[in-house]
Amino acid sequence: MLDKSASDAFGDAEAFTAEERAALYKAIYTRRDVRDEFLPRPVPDDVLKRLLDAAHHAPSVGFMQPWNFVVIRDESRRAHIHSLFMHANEEAVAMFPPEQRALYRSLKLEGIRKAPVNLCITCDRTRGGKVVLGRTHNAQMDLYSTVCAVQNLWLAARAEGIGVGWVSILHDDALRQALSIPAHVEIIAYLCLGYVDQHYLRPELEAKGWRRRLPLEELIFEEEWQQPK
Repeated sequence: MLDKSASDAFGDAEAFTAEERAALYKAIYTRRDVRDEFLPRPVPDDVLKRLLDAAHHAPSVGFMQPWNFVVIRDESRRAHIHSLFMHANEEAVAMFPPEQRALYRSLKLEGIRKAPVNLCITCDRTRGGKVVLGRTHNAQMDLYSTVCAVQNLWLAARAEGIGVGWVSILHDDALRQALSIPAHVEIIAYLCLGYVDQHYLRPELEAKGWRRRLPLEELIFEEEWQQPK
């Protein structure tokens, strides 16, 4: 049975002011994946703590809060992880058609060594016990919850003027070994964090012709799945 005192604890439900709404949407629409444009300026501990606290306030199934945050600042460790990235990136190049490889190689896809802070966000799938409220019929909900934490952090970082880059071109096993992550813990995101002096007006991959943003109207279906037009 839920604790009645907790269930009765309500706060202010007033809508945001126009200025507050504008600030929220500005963070959403101007959020970018920063790949290599980090400044050497360090991220203060109090600012990093605010970002992690924003992540920690993400919604989570069954309130299990499955995330952990591995903060990496050591230059030698970042250099090692950079080498893991370079190995995986060479594999990735070969996966694309020959006509795309030159454009792929021109993209700056990581800032592991330039960003003053690297952050690995994980999901402990055992947290909350064997049966978790809300996860009884969809075992992936803890993973989705942790991705919400990533998004919270990313939007907070945008508001703080800090760029974030998500490095996904890594072998999980190699990264797990480099950071001593237990086998039952899933790696969700490896992020680079640091101050930047500018953001792309559009996503970099769109600006450089890799892909375009899909029209929203083509992605909305009414009542049931429909064949895309």
